[in-house]
Amino acid sequence: MEEIDERRIGGLRVLIDRLLCVGFGDCMEPPPALFELDAEGIARFKDDREDVSRDHLLDACRACPVDAIAVLDGDTQIVP
Repeated sequence: MEEIDERRIGGLRVLIDRLLCVGFGDCMEPPPALFELDAEGIARFKDDREDVSRDHLLDACRACPVDAIAVLDGDTQIVP
């Protein structure tokens, strides 16, 4: 299992720390879900979504109660 899952969404770099994730699933709200839980109950990217709004993306990432999802704009971390 990769420790960090990374994707660019809407010009932002989104990182999921799969070792830190405990599978609460809060990142799957609000719909439409950008993330899903894999067979091990760990967050992963649901699919290639470039059509999501920046606000929706940031809200979903901020919902993680253990800060397992980080969002960077260039070199600046904006979530958490």
